Amino acid sequence: MTPHNKANKGDIAPIVLAPGDPLRAKLVAEKFLTDAHLVTDVRNVLGYTGLYKGKEVSVLSTGMGGPSAGIYSYELYTEYEVEAIIRIGTCGGFQQKIEVGDLVFAMTASTDSAWAHQYNLKGTLSPCCDANLLLEAVKQAKELGYAHHLGMVFSSDLFSSYNALGEDSWKAWARMGALAQDMESYALYATAAWCGKRALSILTMTDSCVTNVGLPDERRMAALYPMLSVALETAWETL
Repeated sequence: MTPHNKANKGDIAPIVLAPGDPLRAKLVAEKFLTDAHLVTDVRNVLGYTGLYKGKEVSVLSTGMGGPSAGIYSYELYTEYEVEAIIRIGTCGGFQQKIEVGDLVFAMTASTDSAWAHQYNLKGTLSPCCDANLLLEAVKQAKELGYAHHLGMVFSSDLFSSYNALGEDSWKAWARMGALAQDMESYALYATAAWCGKRALSILTMTDSCVTNVGLPDERRMAALYPMLSVALETAWETL
């Protein structure tokens, strides 16, 4: 057990799907896994382990923001011997070509966070995903027929809608090629690199900064199903 996870060793599978939202973890467990059981609920951060097509998979929420995702992923990697984490999150789109509901695969992540300061690096860290997880996820998205995009994401400590720097502050990152903004991918990728483990962020674009179009509330959960299917199939092929 850890301060943030009451699961015992062996309760968590070698590969973990990691949404930010605890209710998304519950959804995956109830709708996509068989024989799923709760393994942790410390601070109402829910974690389950079950079977997907006969193979053991875990799903654990990481909370909101890079520091929270970093803490949970570090404990999974170091205390529970998890080999790979697939983030299943949402993002705001930065490019015209990305439509609401499209998938975004984060090849690398940039940030405004101080997360990497802990590593005492003499430069700027640009962590990337695990290449084999990415290739498998892209293969699954193509086979399932889901629109998807590959590239850099911008992981910010600031929620874009509340950014005091102004509503157009995202445009500089968009010009540099960032596809979308989330809050957690950078910390996850940096933690995976530090621990010598594997990670991939698969994101659903729910709100476009370019067009101001967003998913209505009643469609938000169902719109995540393509992402969840790709992540689960990727996990299954990886195990």
